[in-house]
Amino acid sequence: MNLPTTNHSRVLIMTAVEAEREAVLRGLGSPDFIDVELAGVGPASAAARTARVLAGKEYGLVISAGIGGGFTDRAGIGSIVIADQLIAADLGAETPDGFLSVDELGFGSSRLEPDLPLVRRLEEAMASAGLAVRSGAVLTVSTGTGSAQTAAALRQRYEDAAAEAMEGFGVAEAARLFGLPCLEIRTISNAIGPRDRSAWRMKEAFEALEAASSILVEVLKR
Repeated sequence: MNLPTTNHSRVLIMTAVEAEREAVLRGLGSPDFIDVELAGVGPASAAARTARVLAGKEYGLVISAGIGGGFTDRAGIGSIVIADQLIAADLGAETPDGFLSVDELGFGSSRLEPDLPLVRRLEEAMASAGLAVRSGAVLTVSTGTGSAQTAAALRQRYEDAAAEAMEGFGVAEAARLFGLPCLEIRTISNAIGPRDRSAWRMKEAFEALEAASSILVEVLKR
């Protein structure tokens, strides 16, 4: 399902937590056309809080931004992933033969497509600035992956996946209901797989989020 493309005159950025919001704000500086608000953790909170903000002010673009996990062969620690597909990866049903998405069940769509021309512009601008960046599918999950088995199952199900987080699809669904385009930007703090907090690199991910936000604001000004 495609999100619409429209004027980016005023931009809303949603982050899950305050530390992400602070990193984004450091990178943005003080542009008067961008608001940065908290979405909370998880797709339900993200959808509800984004819709509440959108109901109170007019925007031209909505962005979900923050840190996340990366599939190591596609997105290394400290790198940036710009979603070219936003996928609700665990929205569906378990069956004896495996997982069925809501698409396969006939109950709707688990995929949303962002503003792809803007995705390409951002990717090119970040790469030109020397940042480690790629576009790819970003999975939205309600339970963060914590085992090699789940990571392998997700990778088999979504071969184009580069990263995983918990809010993007919720933010994008709220944007879609308001007729607005959406982006998702994730910087990678950890490898998707067995949960090992000692291996997480939060500092590097927040630094990358700040750097990505700095390039973002320059692209949006054009």
